[in-house]
Amino acid sequence: MNKNYFLELAEYNIWANQTVSGWVEQISEEQWTMPLVSSFNSVQETVLHIISAENIWLGRFNHVENPEWLQATFKGTKEAHIIKWKSVSQDLKLFIATITDEELQTLLQFKRLNGQVYITPLYQLLAHVFNHSTYHRGQLVTLLRQTGFTGISTIDLLYFQRL
Repeated sequence: MNKNYFLELAEYNIWANQTVSGWVEQISEEQWTMPLVSSFNSVQETVLHIISAENIWLGRFNHVENPEWLQATFKGTKEAHIIKWKSVSQDLKLFIATITDEELQTLLQFKRLNGQVYITPLYQLLAHVFNHSTYHRGQLVTLLRQTGFTGISTIDLLYFQRL
């Protein structure tokens, strides 16, 4: 794996997040907060989880001592969620643009929210971040369908690579 691979994943992540946020822009406030059964209890909570995870990892990558867990603090509107989502996705790409292939192998020490300390190669953490977001975007597809939203298209990586 090299920097270019992760830059491509970052581009995909931006595109997929923008695609899904475009769907979210079209739903009503009722659909946004409608109680649903999944890992999180609504479209809003799932979107906020993706934003929170990307944001906390970005903080960890930048050696922020205690990066903010937005899921515990962020109370913004749907529009504010979307703005933050797009911003964090762009910032992940900017971070990757600053590193070298060699730095992908470096070990990053970080603390989980429960205080546990881990040491993991940067490339594994980047792969995790993008995989995690993909996983929860897939949940959003199902959640949006449960709210009655039908304007869903593909967000598969292979589709993105063929654009």
